[in-house]
Amino acid sequence: MKALDYHETTKHSWARLGADSHSLEFDNMPRPFKIYSDLERRPLPTEWVETNVAALAAIANRGVSTVIRKTPGIVDLAHVLSTVGVTKRRKHPGGEMLFRGASCTGALYHVEVYIVCADLDGLSAGIYQFQPLDSSLCRLRAGDYRQELIAASGEHPAVVEAPAVLVLTSTWWRNAWKYRARTYRHAWWDSGCMLANLLAAATAMDIPASVVIGYADGVVNRLLDIDPRKEGSLALVPFGRTTASQVSAAPPIDPLGLRTEPLSKYEVEYPEIAAAHATSSLSDGAEAFAWRGGLVDEERPASTGTLYPLEPADESSLPVESIEQVVLKRGSTRRFARQGISFSYLSTIIDHTTRGIFADFLAPLGTSLCDLYLIVHAVDGLPSGTYAFRPDQKALELLRQGEFREQAEDLGLGQELPAEASFNIYYLTDLKRVVDRFGDRGYRAAQLEGGILGGKVYLAAYALGFGATGLTFLDDDVIEFFSPHAAGKSVMFFAAVGRPGRRLTKAS
Repeated sequence: MKALDYHETTKHSWARLGADSHSLEFDNMPRPFKIYSDLERRPLPTEWVETNVAALAAIANRGVSTVIRKTPGIVDLAHVLSTVGVTKRRKHPGGEMLFRGASCTGALYHVEVYIVCADLDGLSAGIYQFQPLDSSLCRLRAGDYRQELIAASGEHPAVVEAPAVLVLTSTWWRNAWKYRARTYRHAWWDSGCMLANLLAAATAMDIPASVVIGYADGVVNRLLDIDPRKEGSLALVPFGRTTASQVSAAPPIDPLGLRTEPLSKYEVEYPEIAAAHATSSLSDGAEAFAWRGGLVDEERPASTGTLYPLEPADESSLPVESIEQVVLKRGSTRRFARQGISFSYLSTIIDHTTRGIFADFLAPLGTSLCDLYLIVHAVDGLPSGTYAFRPDQKALELLRQGEFREQAEDLGLGQELPAEASFNIYYLTDLKRVVDRFGDRGYRAAQLEGGILGGKVYLAAYALGFGATGLTFLDDDVIEFFSPHAAGKSVMFFAAVGRPGRRLTKAS
């Protein structure tokens, strides 16, 4: 299934939703962890120390300079992985709910993190799975397998020099139980939110990290011994940088045949997911080398609406809570107070989240596949209405002035949150243009960038004392709402931001 076909068949519309008879089988709900039955779990150290780097600074920083050489140890790994591990535990009559540092659709937590590393301080060379249940590592293979990733990535410089590479995957069923074929979109949204945390933490730790999605999928599947019909690799994150040296040949990649605990009583496969992943796969390092690069920038049409230049708050006046503290308190807001925020803080959120991402599909640094569109309900100093962000002018262009809370609720599948928020931000892209340049794998890139940008908005909003939540949407209705300016584009991610409100109960 081609990427554009997959996207078309998984669009939400009122007609499709009305004809949908799917119901959730809670007695078959999958567990939110991949647990290897026969592997020992090694606890990660807890003695890492907060960086005291302000979250907003970590988010805004594009990343650590490529000239910095730093080899992380196991304490550094524990530190960065803590931002995507379990951060809250809440008991309820049926048991206990575990929440993670990064948001996930439906709180189903289907994204796994593996580590492929050389000998590090406190950790021998091998391939490990991060187990967020108890913040531990399970070793799948012993030995240095980095050469396999180097070859698979077409000798990407960051992979060549990285002493450790994090590998993100999605176990499809753990999300498809609720969202079925649309899960393939969620894989990129949810891993993108995780990457926002990981990249911000690495920046605060002064450790180089970047995102690489141009690699031969089959090699990674064999390394991790995963079946792409059930679990697919999403991204590589080179972590740390050492002086370039010859990496020894990897040991043989023998099948592992490791047993894992059943996720649920039975699983349902959605062939559209595996098909979309297969058609966007790369076969070898040469193909990966040819794939990476940037999207040729097009000249933007001249603005026709009133421009409102961004007015970010002075850095000295911004909250200084560390990235670790913000990750701990971050959540998904379930009610907004319908109160305003300042244009200065809206400007700060946009400015701090759009300065660029070190990724192999975003070149030069600072370019983007996604365009930002907003519905503004209550921002002091900015008329209510719809806007497009003009990165070339660091300004918001007014498209239509007016009150659009009712329309925002409708676009968000009738949920109240988009109507209650101070503003809604949509990440749109020209998928045809992206796929023409990157092939079907460009679909992965556009969705992932939307997820990373949305994850940054989560962090920035909570750092400023607000709330945020990612939401689903009526695909074509969003485009029509922002047209003619957005004609021909597709929605990659959608988040609502505002002041948290008290969740109403029947008693109130």
